[in-house]
Amino acid sequence: MREREWESAVREPLTSAATDATMLVLVDGAAGTGKTRFVRWLLTLQELGGLPRLKVTFRPSGAVMHHEFTRSAGSAPAAGTGAPRRRADARTTVLAQPGPKQPPVSSLSELAASCDTEQPMLLVAEDVHRAGEQDSRALRTLLERPPSGLRAVVTYRPEELARPGLVLGAPVGYPAEMNLLRLRLGPLDEATVGEMAVEALGEDRCSAQFLTRLYERSGGIAQAVADLLTELRTAGPFPGARPTVVRGDRLTARHVDEAAVPVRLTELVVGRMAALDAETRRLAWAAAVLDEAATEDELSSVAGLSVDGGRSALTATLSEAVLHELGLGQYGFRMPMEAAAVYQLLAGPVRRELHGRAAAVLEARRPTPWARLARHQLASGRTTDWLQSVEEAAREAVEAGDHPSAIALLEDTLANPLVAHPNRARLALMLARSAYRGVRSDQTVQVLRRLVDAPELPVAVRGEIRLDLGLLLGNHLGQAAGGYVDLVKSVEELRGHARLAARAMAALALPYWPDGPLADNLAWLARAAATAAESGDAVVQAAVAANQVTVLLSVGDPDGWRQLAQLPRDSADPEVLQHVARGVCNAADAAIWLGEYTRAHELLAEGPRLALRSGSVYQEQMVRGTALHLDLVTGHWAGLSSRARAYAAEAGDTPVASGDAMLVLGVLAMARGDWAQAGTWLSAAVGSSEAGCPVPLAAATAGGRIRLALAREDLQAAVREASGGWAALRAKGVWVWAAELAPWAVEANVRAGETAVARELVVEFAAGIEDRQAPTAAAALVRCHALLAEADGVFPEAAESFRRARICYQSLPRPYDAALMAESAGRCALASSPGTTAGLSELTDSAWELEALGATWDVARVRAQLRAHPGAERPARGRPRYDERLSPREQEVAELAGAGLSNREIASTLHLSPRTVEQHVARALRKLGAASRNDLARKAHDTPGR
Repeated sequence: MREREWESAVREPLTSAATDATMLVLVDGAAGTGKTRFVRWLLTLQELGGLPRLKVTFRPSGAVMHHEFTRSAGSAPAAGTGAPRRRADARTTVLAQPGPKQPPVSSLSELAASCDTEQPMLLVAEDVHRAGEQDSRALRTLLERPPSGLRAVVTYRPEELARPGLVLGAPVGYPAEMNLLRLRLGPLDEATVGEMAVEALGEDRCSAQFLTRLYERSGGIAQAVADLLTELRTAGPFPGARPTVVRGDRLTARHVDEAAVPVRLTELVVGRMAALDAETRRLAWAAAVLDEAATEDELSSVAGLSVDGGRSALTATLSEAVLHELGLGQYGFRMPMEAAAVYQLLAGPVRRELHGRAAAVLEARRPTPWARLARHQLASGRTTDWLQSVEEAAREAVEAGDHPSAIALLEDTLANPLVAHPNRARLALMLARSAYRGVRSDQTVQVLRRLVDAPELPVAVRGEIRLDLGLLLGNHLGQAAGGYVDLVKSVEELRGHARLAARAMAALALPYWPDGPLADNLAWLARAAATAAESGDAVVQAAVAANQVTVLLSVGDPDGWRQLAQLPRDSADPEVLQHVARGVCNAADAAIWLGEYTRAHELLAEGPRLALRSGSVYQEQMVRGTALHLDLVTGHWAGLSSRARAYAAEAGDTPVASGDAMLVLGVLAMARGDWAQAGTWLSAAVGSSEAGCPVPLAAATAGGRIRLALAREDLQAAVREASGGWAALRAKGVWVWAAELAPWAVEANVRAGETAVARELVVEFAAGIEDRQAPTAAAALVRCHALLAEADGVFPEAAESFRRARICYQSLPRPYDAALMAESAGRCALASSPGTTAGLSELTDSAWELEALGATWDVARVRAQLRAHPGAERPARGRPRYDERLSPREQEVAELAGAGLSNREIASTLHLSPRTVEQHVARALRKLGAASRNDLARKAHDTPGR
């Protein structure tokens, strides 16, 4: 924020100067840049607390308001005199200073002269551009002959000075020994605007697009940003927008565009316009219509003024601070909202005339700014020219890989009823193609849905639009059922168009979606391959090849790696390269589910490069979520929660992309004992319905929910989750995806007394992954056999199986699962032989490994098991005294209570009674000085460790 700049620029010089030194700080900034906020900050500096302070503010009428007058402690006012009294006359607020015998003063000169000049003083004069000549002269006199130790701070708007460059209306004879500083307050940078928005609205409501547009439209002017945020605080989703579990009423760029211009800004701009004559005002109107930086000649042309008249008008608008020089020879409003404030006051015929001349001006520019030109052509009634410019603009954006811009332009155009059907079909195809390659919007889906339902469209055109709509619904939105139906329909509508039909078939072959068993996916893949070969088209062949790789690797078929190596990575065709990038990114995702982490790292390095070359925004975004998943399973947890939250906030409008991040957050929250958040994130990962969630993600989140239910000792819920998750996997038939579900499903059934069911699950799992190359599934199967052995009471065999599972997980590597296997091996070893050193060693290793990851809840649970066995963690002599320090047990309880666990849940984790936990919580609250359980986690974490 700005305070960081002020610290170094102003605070240090003001507070470190000699007591008798004099100093003047000139603070200039346009309206709304934060001068008042700076003054508030200045007056809170503790280092200046002992100075007598005089603060005056000049109002538009020229009056002076005396907000504060204080003396140092040695010259306090007489008892009972209170604060200064205000008495107003026609022009000036009359002030009585502290002290019953002091006469009232009625001007700045009298007030300043009455101050004690034997002590240093802080004088703050706000908005001196409004000061009358008498007050300006008084300030000049004071600064030319300043009292010893004077610290003066003067704020002003440079654009409103009566004499440009002369802050106090005339030159000031500053003494040679006076230190002069100048602080210029300009627009905020984009990062600071983002911080303001997040602070005002919350991180979950602020999409990246919203923050960018907020910065652009406000121009970074602090007051404009603050007013816009106030306007937007109650804004919710637009009608028809798809709600999400985590994001709710998330704000978009569209919210900023449609927000009203703040009243404060409107009155400022309109007030300045009132000082212009008719001809000059017309030039300002031209700038508002253009709404971009323009040359003097362009503004004159749009305004319909002669060269001399335009120059004179431009000079007047600059003098009155209506327009500004935005660059060398470029002029306009300092921010888009100022232009909007003026534009909304223009009469319809005037707007139309100005837009017509603006279109003529832009047609002369090279290169032609097609998108801006289209806006002026539409507003001036040139519909045919408008559509041609829209097509040119969209084509340019697509060729540049800027699909979001193409989508936004085409959406707005197709929503206009002036677009006739032949043009509508052509533009709709452009939109559908861009929507699949770029980042989608809910409006895109609505527009495409209306188009495919329009009976007047040719069947083949409808089929192609439906193809892209189906891909958009399934691959971007996670609406698999709707996407599946549209893809099947598109195959029928695209009869005779092998190139497009093959793409639809290849999409139907992907087994990620829950619709239909794997056998159906493989049948669609065979049809797609045959159709692609028949077409002879390199693009469709690349599309089908990418999907073949995805299908084979998804099911653990090692032939997928051979086919991945054969994808045409060296193709110069961007469309071919787009499918290659998709195949590589899909392979990276499949590699993580399989447990091929070294290959996943390599593919995650290659995928973004290919996506960048092909212009695929969506693939670049997806691969970042995949990288988060890889960091989770391979134990790179440092900063992972923050990165996952940031990505979920950015990609939340694309549920398929954000699902990985939410799974990551759910697993981390579970390990740290924040069970409420764990449940929220795991539910958000699958969205409103698991029928629209990728099957492997649904299986993994089901495993997480089973574990959460087991931790809460809700065995019915655990078995229910296990049954539902297993049924979904059985319906699909891709058993390598059971790796994250099977161990928890088996444990749930074992603990619920359903050991026979657990055995059936293991048999089915083992048969399903036979002959598959899936290291994680293989490790999970060993783990499942260990759980069955433990359930049978064969503890030595169970311990050995858990050790083999640990070795499997370590080799991948999956350090979190490896640590859990050490815990299980130690538990079984101790159950077999309570005094065994090996069991205690394994539990100790597990605790250290989990602590290194930051798995607070797991660490507490394992240490509780250690303490339950003789010889574990015994003090050398006697019982240590902790006094006001937390004992190890209090530390654990405080961390778990701060994470949100109830006393009963903590008691279950640590093998204590709820009453004992209650006592530990009470002592921890007292020792740490925590106000509540929510405050415990932070304070316990900051306390020296055990």
